[in-house]
Amino acid sequence: MSGATAGLVISGGELVTAASAGAAAAPSGAAIAGAFVGDAAFVLGLASRSVGHVSLLYGYDPEGPAEKLFIMSVVNAGTAASASAKTAAMADISRLTQSLVRGKTWEILDKSVISQVSKQFAKAFGTRLTKQGLGKVVPAVGVLVGFTLNWATLESIVDVADVEYRRRFLIEKYPHLANEEVPETFSDDVSDDADEAISVLDELAEVGGPDLR
Repeated sequence: MSGATAGLVISGGELVTAASAGAAAAPSGAAIAGAFVGDAAFVLGLASRSVGHVSLLYGYDPEGPAEKLFIMSVVNAGTAASASAKTAAMADISRLTQSLVRGKTWEILDKSVISQVSKQFAKAFGTRLTKQGLGKVVPAVGVLVGFTLNWATLESIVDVADVEYRRRFLIEKYPHLANEEVPETFSDDVSDDADEAISVLDELAEVGGPDLR
């Protein structure tokens, strides 16, 4: 798991410091942040593939334009930590589910639009994971922390994927279930400053796609 790579960069810097006894040899903030940013790109790719696999189990094509938005929304929800971030993520999933169930046309979602949304989401996702990772870094155990963080992150994303794809599948079969849903409320597990609130639908509207907010 790539989290171990970020851990090695950080722990390695600490080992060099210990060997040389020079404060200047310690890894800089930029080096630490860079390690986690690269790690976030790996986690996002792996998470997207994992959610895509879940989508196939429920009969959805992960390569479809609308499906790619749904996958990003699931990854977003699976990594949200603060109440505001969770609320934004779940609102995206709910609105996308309603749009997909109602059979809205998605011709406007060409490759250019999806590409732009993907780039913006990857940037925000990297910032989120960097914030969450840097808050848990402990020198000399960076490898274990990185591995645990990424494994827990991926597990959370897959859990959300299973729940949300099952929910969508059932709503398509039994539309009345959508009217029986109760809005979710979330507690503040972490402060808003330690998390990155992301809305895939906001990013979609900003790049010229349909406004589903």
